[in-house]
Amino acid sequence: MIGVTKLLCGGEHFGDKLRYTHTASSQKNGVSTGNGPVVVWNCTRTCNLKCKHCYSNSDSRIYSGELTTQEAKRMIDNFGKFHVPVLLLSGGEPLMREDLMELIRYSQQYHIRTTISTNGTLIDKEVANNLKKNNVGYVGISIDGIGQQHDTFRGSQGSFEMAVRGIRNCLDVGQKVGLRFTISRDTVDQLEDIFHFISQEKIPRVCFYHLVYSGRGNTLMNGDISHEETRHVMDLIMRKAKELGSQTEILTVDNHADAVYMALKMKERDPKQAERILELLRMNGGNRSGIAIGSVDYQGYVHPDQFTPQHVLGNVREKDFDKIWTDTSNPIMVGLKDRKQLLKGRCGYCNWKEVCNGNFRSRAEAVTGDFWASDPACYLTNAEIGVNENAGLV
Repeated sequence: MIGVTKLLCGGEHFGDKLRYTHTASSQKNGVSTGNGPVVVWNCTRTCNLKCKHCYSNSDSRIYSGELTTQEAKRMIDNFGKFHVPVLLLSGGEPLMREDLMELIRYSQQYHIRTTISTNGTLIDKEVANNLKKNNVGYVGISIDGIGQQHDTFRGSQGSFEMAVRGIRNCLDVGQKVGLRFTISRDTVDQLEDIFHFISQEKIPRVCFYHLVYSGRGNTLMNGDISHEETRHVMDLIMRKAKELGSQTEILTVDNHADAVYMALKMKERDPKQAERILELLRMNGGNRSGIAIGSVDYQGYVHPDQFTPQHVLGNVREKDFDKIWTDTSNPIMVGLKDRKQLLKGRCGYCNWKEVCNGNFRSRAEAVTGDFWASDPACYLTNAEIGVNENAGLV
């Protein structure tokens, strides 16, 4: 995640303490700092919607092999031992898991901050109160357009109104809540309306996700927006971040070219602030899949992140998460912890590896078949990354 508001406007939100500290920098090459990674646990694959971009290919049915309550508690015990700072509960639709509140309460004994990524349709007043009562740190609700645009993208009529109800119910009880918006050909024209919605509803946080070609998102690969359009999107996001100020936290996710783009834009206007931004970005170290963020799926398989299910590192039913995470026998895991020398093409020659770290490996593999190839979603020019225009790199 890239804290657009943090970089452009200052201030500090919870995640900034994990992203922009010298502790974060020391994790770049897999050096232990006493904390495990942020863990995304896809606690169920079952979902009441059928979204176009779903990386877990979820549907409204029961999937076999889901971790039991006791297996989940044993995993959380190990997270506590490993000092996992945040457990992000995702799906599927996590609120369809009947023991979710029990597991959230169980995590509290280890001071693990629990957050939920949800479509929001199931958050009635009672659920909102339960989330607040159980000290959920943050609820991210997916909104991918206004009205019918959202319903079409999410595959369910009326899902927009139900999601809006969920947001309002959270706000009413003081539960911290925000939006998750995926940028794609189907949604990009809704950005201005989304910012209007944020202001109108007084929503304190929004994450803009770049499309990752995983699961059903693979079918949208050719429907991703162009590099030029991505630059226009970032210009809009940056402008709105400045307008809204530090009280509204804006982040972008899954494309670390955004960090470089912001620094280069700021260098044109305010070189001193650009250097301050670069200092924070160097602390962060760029993409940290397999380093400071990891994933466990509904069956207990561990992956470098939630968008890279094709690479399995182990299973928590057979081996504790901390042992899997620190195992040096898996070449992908070892490579991710110190990947700069493995990167190829434009990513390999890029001058900004210290603040990008090769961007998103799963997207590169989806397009080229090579995990270490250039990320095709990097929209920076060869001149901006310091690559010879005649080098013929891809």
